[in-house]
Parts: sequence; structure tokens; C-alpha cells
Amino acid sequence: MSFPTVPPAQHQNPLPAEQQLHTVNARVVVERVAQVRAGHRAEAVGFARAAASRLSTEQPGVAGAFVFEETFGVKDRLHYVIHLDSLAAYYELVRVQDEAKAEHGPDEWNRLFVEGSIRETVLMPQFWGMYGTKVDGELEKQSTVYRGDGPVMLPPAREQTSLPLDSILHSGNAGILMHRVGQMASEHRSEARQFGRVVAESINRNLPGECTVFVYEEAFGQADRLHWLIHLKDINTYMRLMELHVRDEDVRDIYFREWIPAEKGGGTWAGLFLDGTMSDVAMTPLR
Repeated sequence: MSFPTVPPAQHQNPLPAEQQLHTVNARVVVERVAQVRAGHRAEAVGFARAAASRLSTEQPGVAGAFVFEETFGVKDRLHYVIHLDSLAAYYELVRVQDEAKAEHGPDEWNRLFVEGSIRETVLMPQFWGMYGTKVDGELEKQSTVYRGDGPVMLPPAREQTSLPLDSILHSGNAGILMHRVGQMASEHRSEARQFGRVVAESINRNLPGECTVFVYEEAFGQADRLHWLIHLKDINTYMRLMELHVRDEDVRDIYFREWIPAEKGGGTWAGLFLDGTMSDVAMTPLR
């Protein structure tokens, strides 16, 4: 029996797919979460879709947005995922929003969404050596940030994997977008970042075209909080992901490996993150 699938988020954008910004080519991702006021869903959804479309068409290559809703979480909680070419593009985002306010009168975000529910998380694609963490002394020197001699530019998440583009899922073409968060233990922050990247690439290599994972760092928020954006082809891919961790011995070894060095007491990945801080949210492109 086949079930209808939700169109990927790139269908929300009037621009051709190759001109859109998404989690692979953006240098900054801003996730805005807002709870729709009771009785205002249709209007709030229309407003969010229009705002995303306006941003994408007015700022091609600079800023763009897709809208998602929680798959199994809180009903009518929207995730407005904004993709920026740089941190400086935030000023263009503010300008577009100010113009929209002038056009629509009262602040629609305040009218359509629950007071105090709107929050933003700024995510930057992780690169080796970020925030002073150490890997092996060599990988850190291979990043474009280390090797560049001009103005510092954040590398897009694309640089985290060697997979060809046609095997990569992102916020535009994925059927489900999962956001995983974990608070790293300060004394193991370097090992935790390395673990996060190794886990992500193990999934990318084993499930090309089905699941793609990228690692992000949080800017302007909680220090040493690691973020994974997990892009699934569809909801059934979640079972493929579980199967991979059960059947593939190389993948299983990652989780049983001693990530904490002996001089720090030793231990597996479980000691890299604070208890009770790892959580997942699944999001479906807004229809």
C-alpha cells in the first residue's frame, strides 16, 4: 500500500531549485519557532508562507526561507527556517521584515502567534577547529577558514562531506527534517565535536540519497551546544536509520569506541554530553 507524500519545501519557493538557498549551500541557518494562536492557523500559515516566498524572491542568493511544522510534536508549532549567505545578510533580513511590517500594518508575528513563543536559534556549519577545539592537529589546518588569507567566510555545510550533490539531501528536497541538539560536557568538547562529525559522515556514506546529516554550532546562544540537522527522504527512512545502527558493525563501533582519552578517565560517547540534554524534533514541510 502506498501513501501520499508531502511535497519537499523547495516547492514553497518560486525560484528554480538550483537558485535556492538551503542547508547545504547556506553559511548561516536561522531557525525561528513560533506557536500559532488558537483559531488562527489558516491565516498564520498563509502569512508564514508569504513571508518566506517574499524573502526568497527579493534576496536570491543572499537569503531564503522554508516553513515546516512539527511532525509529531506540538500541534500548530511552525518552524520558519531561514538560510543566509553570511552573518552580514542578517541586515537584509531585518530590512525586508521592516518593509513587510509597513505594508501589512500591525506586527503580524505578534498578532498570529502566541506571545513569548517566538524564538530564534542561529546555526553555523561546523568546521574543524571551530571554537578552539582540537582534532588531530592536521584536520584543523585543512579548513578554508584556516587556509584563507582574505576576509573570513563561514564554509557551507557542503564542505563536511565528499558525497556528490545528487546524493545529498537538504532542507529543500528532504521529506522530513530532524533537528537534534546535545549539550557538550566542557571537558570533552573537542571529542564531542569530533564524534558529532564522524557520526554524521557515517550516515551520509551508508545512506546516500536517503539520509544526509550535517553538524552545526550555535551562535549567540548556549555555548558548546551541538546541533545536527538530519535530512530524511521520507518518514520510512527513519526505520532505515535505525536498521543501520543495528546491523552495520562499523557504525555500531562508533558508539562503543572509547572517545574519552585514558588521561581524562576514558569512556564512550555517552560521557561527551550532559545527561538529559539530547533531544530531537522532526519537521515536515508545510503544505
